[in-house]
Amino acid sequence: MTEHHVLASRSGSIISAIQDQNIVVIGDVMLDRFVSGEVNRISPEAPIPVLNQTVVRDMPGGAANVARNLAHLGSRVTLIGMTGDDDDADKLKTCLSEEPSITAKLLRENTRPTTTKTRFTANGQQLLRVDLEDTQSFSSSMQSKIQKQIADALDGANTVILSDYNKGMIEKPLIDMVLGHKRRDQFQVLMDPKKSDANLYHGVDILTPNISEFHAFCRQWDIAPPNAMDINALDAAAQRILTTTGIGALMITLSANGIMVCRMGAEPFHAVSIARSVYDVSGAGDTVIASLGAAISAGADLIEAAYLANVAAGVVVGKTGTATTTPGEILAWAHHHMPPSLDMTVTKTKEWKEAGETVVFTNGCFDCLHPGHIWLLGEARKAGDRLIVGLNSDASTRRLKGANRPIQNEGDRASALAALPEVDAVVIFDTDTPYDLITALNPDVLIKGGDYKPEAVVGGDHVIKTGGKVEIIPTRTGFSTTRLNGN
Repeated sequence: MTEHHVLASRSGSIISAIQDQNIVVIGDVMLDRFVSGEVNRISPEAPIPVLNQTVVRDMPGGAANVARNLAHLGSRVTLIGMTGDDDDADKLKTCLSEEPSITAKLLRENTRPTTTKTRFTANGQQLLRVDLEDTQSFSSSMQSKIQKQIADALDGANTVILSDYNKGMIEKPLIDMVLGHKRRDQFQVLMDPKKSDANLYHGVDILTPNISEFHAFCRQWDIAPPNAMDINALDAAAQRILTTTGIGALMITLSANGIMVCRMGAEPFHAVSIARSVYDVSGAGDTVIASLGAAISAGADLIEAAYLANVAAGVVVGKTGTATTTPGEILAWAHHHMPPSLDMTVTKTKEWKEAGETVVFTNGCFDCLHPGHIWLLGEARKAGDRLIVGLNSDASTRRLKGANRPIQNEGDRASALAALPEVDAVVIFDTDTPYDLITALNPDVLIKGGDYKPEAVVGGDHVIKTGGKVEIIPTRTGFSTTRLNGN
């Protein structure tokens, strides 16, 4: 069995490589609506609770949530699906327009509604879910239009994800069309299945059924459905299904028992669940396949990708609503680095400079490290041979950002940064500015992200005085810790 620390050691490189991968998501898009409030009494009309509505939130759901998860990890996403021609379609379009990394190609059909799931919650507990949907297959004319969109999108795809919610879009002709594309040998196809006929998925590289869907496949082949905790029995059943169907690999999600990967003739891989607290499992499967697809697209092998997907799932079920996770949240769990002391870093910096290497410095809070941060760090590293990151302590971050920040503590934030291959050292500082840190390190290049004048950058005067330079890097738009964690 692959050890945790071996898988964790690759996670930073994989997360960095995820940035700007081109992933196509095809499937059943929907709108997830969350109606929250308080329950203080029982209705006099019937023995049911009365919800005093306080908040209504709309979020992308289904395949649209897969796309959103990918975007928050840093991928470039083309989303292809269909909606009704109604107000909920407009609301979904508005939600997706807030995600600059998603190109949404959503066709409208006026004979059916936009699939909408409305969840009523009180005190974090769901009381009721109401679904508005039409599950009939699309018309042949609509299928033709969708396939045209798909054909164009696949020309630039690194990975393709088929997200089936049984709402009429993912049918055999569409699956065959994707699997028969002229560039098929240049992208992998991952699929989240809902249909019980495993033969439909012949040729899919990775299929991600949950345990109930896997049991349905077992019954199709007269296999006794194995217990979710019996890893050997699960793999034996999976081997029979893989042999019969020609599916490349199965990644079975086992709810509280984690994730299991089964490949033809290979040892199974079981990643146990890492969730510390479970608040809401809405959309957790979307997070799993999105994280898996992003990692595969970035060059991870299936075991590495499954490991990261399992970590991402554990993070997201600790949030409410149709949530996503960020690179920093994944890396903080996968790694536990103690940052070196300032004295150790000063010594190392002198060694680098004596060896003729250019030392670059940048700083920030880096709370829930996100694609905007990773882009900045990548650009900063291009300015020299070594990159040192000054990290605001928890106390310093609170003074700068307010009492509710940071979302992640300084240890988690330092671990996430240290895991990235672009970063050579992380130093935590407790002051409001990094001036003292900069004068102690004497970097050759000082990097600041944003819209600044070089002369206005804290520490810039010292760096220039000692023969260095200050560079300003524009920030990547569309990403912020507050927005990505608002969910």
